[in-house]
Amino acid sequence: MSTPAQSQVALVTGAAQGLGNHIARRLHDAGYRVVLSDINAEAAQQAAAALDASGETAMAVALNVALKSDFETALTQVLERWGALHVLVNNAAVTRATPVMEISAEEFNDIVNINLGGTFVGCQVIGRYMADQGYGRIINMSSLAGQNGGTSTGAHYAASKGGILTLTKVFAKELAGQGVTVNAIAPGPIDSPMVKALVPEERLPTLLSAIPVGQLGDADFIGDMVVQLARPEAAFATGTTWDINGGLFMR
Repeated sequence: MSTPAQSQVALVTGAAQGLGNHIARRLHDAGYRVVLSDINAEAAQQAAAALDASGETAMAVALNVALKSDFETALTQVLERWGALHVLVNNAAVTRATPVMEISAEEFNDIVNINLGGTFVGCQVIGRYMADQGYGRIINMSSLAGQNGGTSTGAHYAASKGGILTLTKVFAKELAGQGVTVNAIAPGPIDSPMVKALVPEERLPTLLSAIPVGQLGDADFIGDMVVQLARPEAAFATGTTWDINGGLFMR
C-alpha cells in the first residue's frame, strides 16, 4: 500500500554533492524525509545537516555502492530510524576522462563496478525490500552518454550508463507485480561539478554551441523529474527512460 509523499522516506546515493544533492533537496522540498548516502560519510553528514539541522527530516548514512553489504546496512539503519523506505534514487557514479584506447581492464572494471554494479545491487537489495512491502519507487540515473555512445566522459562511463538503461527494464519487469516501479532518467550535460571537471572553461562555448537549446541542463529540474517519478501517482510509469538533454538526442 502506498502512503502520501509527505510521510514517505527516500534514499539518494551519492547525495553529498552535485546532482545527487540537488535531487535530495528537491525530494525534501516536496515533503519526503530524505536519507543522504555517500561514500564520504562526513560530507553526507554535512549535507544532511544543511537540509535539516534537527535531523527530523534528513539523515546521513555511509554507503559505498559497490558493496552489497553497505546497502543492507543502510536499509537497516533507515528502518531503525524511520520504519520504512519508499523511494530509492541510484545516483552515485564516477568517471575518468581516459581516451578509450588507453583504458586499462582494471580501470574499466572499476568504473563499471561502481556505476552499473552499484545500481544493480541497489535495485536488488532495496527492490526486494520494497517488493515485500508491496510498494516502491526506484529511479536510476543514467546518461545521454549511455544512449549515443559519447566518450567525452569515458567509454567505461558510457558503457555503464547504457547498462543502467537495460537494468531498469529488467527490474521493472521483475518488480511490477509487487507495486514497485523502476524508471531511469538520462540527462545530457548539466551545470554540475562533474561536467565542469571534464570540460575546461575555454571549451565551454564549444560545448554549448553543440547543444540545440544552447545551454547546460538545470540540476534542480532533473530533481523535479525524480520527484514526479517518485510520487505514488506514478504507478503507471515503469521501465521508462526520461531524456533531458537539450535536444542532443531525440527519438
